Amino acid sequence: MSALVERLRALHTEGHAAHLPDLHSDERFAGSELRPAAVLAAVTNRERPGFLLIHRPSNMRSHPGQVAFPGGKIDPGEDAVEAALREAHEELGIRAEDVTVIGTSDVYKTGTGYAVTPVLAVVPPDLELQPSPTEVAAWFEAPVDFVFDRANHVEQTAYWQEQERRYIEIMWQEHRIWGVTAAIIANLARRIAW
Repeated sequence: MSALVERLRALHTEGHAAHLPDLHSDERFAGSELRPAAVLAAVTNRERPGFLLIHRPSNMRSHPGQVAFPGGKIDPGEDAVEAALREAHEELGIRAEDVTVIGTSDVYKTGTGYAVTPVLAVVPPDLELQPSPTEVAAWFEAPVDFVFDRANHVEQTAYWQEQERRYIEIMWQEHRIWGVTAAIIANLARRIAW
């Protein structure tokens, strides 16, 4: 077992031992019927670990061009971990046997009607990724220390469904991480004392 896996397992257990108030959520915009979904928050096992993130293609029906973790809806008979691993394989060609799952984190309720379970995991540093062109326009790594640093979380405001909505934006190089993905990162940053 790698030092990163051991460290993340300890931090995950410690960070999820208590209830945390005021985690980010879009619950007030969500309907009563939420569809279960999962994302793989995969951390690369390198000297400066990074999260694997993707840009959605600009022609997608939902969230075109946005930065996201690999993921999607949970199919019948699947749990969150199985769904996250399946989606990561479909989107980036990551094989389940190359993933060391650390654990799940707080479910994020979206304004678009999903209950998203983040699955924290570790992957080898230089996996040969095979992005699906229908689901991934590009992929990149954003260092965990950078995206977890609250100094890099800029609060923004927009109007959606005739209501003011606050959201987090994290700029890593030319990549704009915002919305659900940035909120999940911010929640993980509160759970994982990096």
